[in-house]
Formats: sequence, C-alpha cells, structure tokens
Amino acid sequence: MAPKVQKDKPTKKTDKTEEQIMSEPRHNMVAFLDLEGKVDDYKEIMQWLRESRINEVVTFPTPVYKSLIKAFWETVKIIEFDGKEVIQGQVHKLNVDISPEILNTVLELQDDANAPFSIPIMCTRGCLLRMKYTGDIFAGQINKANLPLWYKFLLYVLIQCLSKSRAGYDKVGNDLVGLMVALILNKPFSISQFIFTNMKDNLRRTGTRTSGNKFWMYPRFMQMIMNVQHPDLPKAANDILKIDAMLENSLWIFKGFSAKRYKESDPPRKMFASQMMRNQS
Repeated sequence: MAPKVQKDKPTKKTDKTEEQIMSEPRHNMVAFLDLEGKVDDYKEIMQWLRESRINEVVTFPTPVYKSLIKAFWETVKIIEFDGKEVIQGQVHKLNVDISPEILNTVLELQDDANAPFSIPIMCTRGCLLRMKYTGDIFAGQINKANLPLWYKFLLYVLIQCLSKSRAGYDKVGNDLVGLMVALILNKPFSISQFIFTNMKDNLRRTGTRTSGNKFWMYPRFMQMIMNVQHPDLPKAANDILKIDAMLENSLWIFKGFSAKRYKESDPPRKMFASQMMRNQS
C-alpha cells in the first residue's frame, strides 16, 4: 500500500485591505421600505417609517467615494466656531464641516435645536415592557431578537442605518434604544446631536483591535454633506466604497428568526397610533 500523502493545510488569510479594516459594508446602510414588496408582515411598519422624520436619513442612496471618505477621516479634528464644537476634515484642501445644525439640515431630520439626545432610562424600560420585550430590561444591552416583529424591524433599521456599530448587530446599548423609544412615543430627540456625539466618540477610539479603532464612520452621511458643501469634488467610478443596501430577500430570513407572533390586542398598532394620526392630520 502506498504511503498517504500529507496535504498542506490551508492557511488563514489574515492580511486585510485598508478598506476592510477601516470600513464595514453593513454600517450606515440604506433601508428597504418598498411597499410593493411581497413580505406583507412589514408593510404597516414600513409605511410608518416612510411617514416618519427619519425616512430621508435611512433611505437616501448616494454613491460614496472611498478616497473622499478616507481623506476626511484622516484629517478630521474638533474645532470651536462661535462657541460651538465643529468636526472638521479636509478633502482636496477644502474644509468639510460637520455640526449638529449641518447634519439636521442635510439629512432633513427636523430636529428641535433644544431637544435632548437621550431618553431617561426608566422611560426606556417602561416602553420596552409595553412593547412586550421578553429579555432582561435591566441589562446593559437590548437584544432585538426578543422584540415582536414590527419593533424588531424598526430596531434593525436603526442599527444598520444610524448606529455607531461596525459589528455585532443583534445587541444594542441604551442610547440607540432611547432613539427608538423617542420615535415610537413621539418624544423630542435630537438625532443630529446623537450622530455628532457618535462621531466625536469615534475620534477618541484608540483600541488595539479593529473594532476598537477609529474607522470611516457614517460614510453615506459624510458623502451627502460633501455633495452639498463641495459639489464639484472629483469622483471616479473605480473609487466607489461598498455600502450594502437592505434587500427584500433578507426580510424573509429576518422574519424566520423573529420573536413569537403576538396575538393579544396587537400592541404595535396601539403604540404607533399617535404618530399615524399625526401624519394623517
């Protein structure tokens, strides 16, 4: 019998490109809110989102250019202008300024300048109970899998489109849950200040792991602002930065892993009633 030939074991590919290290395609995505889709279970929550003040910020698609985003985040710093903090980066020797006011205008967030960007924890926990959340409301993070389908989809959209996360998309902290609660209860909440604060936190990242390092946060939002402030910046088709968009097929999978169907009095319908009535008036 011939001796067995030992095959070389495949080596793991550890070398990552700069784009793989600094960006994440599932961060700052574009939401799927197509009412003509075939997944009927989502249509009412999609309609609610389309009529909400975050419709533009979660659905506006724009090509994003890697070299522009890279240049911005490599030169970014915090400055003070008229007594207010501004995040400023340079792209082709042009200043790109980011402030809550600029974010509010470009992203069409309709924020009140005096609105808070957090929700009291007791209000958040009370709302989670009303939403029939089945997990531990006292935990430091909330798992979207423990929510009924409508709320799970809403939190999914917020995580993929607005959160500061670049990994771990199942559990979220109280800051993003607070945003969800504010939208559901129609409470004042400054989404622009929420985004601005996340960007400042990104500048302070000094972790040794990829997840702890500064990365190219909110590339879609940054591109939208650059398009307004400097519309003639050079853009090349081979410079596109990959950002995923939600697809209808993913909603079928999403539904398959959803929490149990709730049949008692349909709590989502009650929670969204005030917002729906306001939009119809």
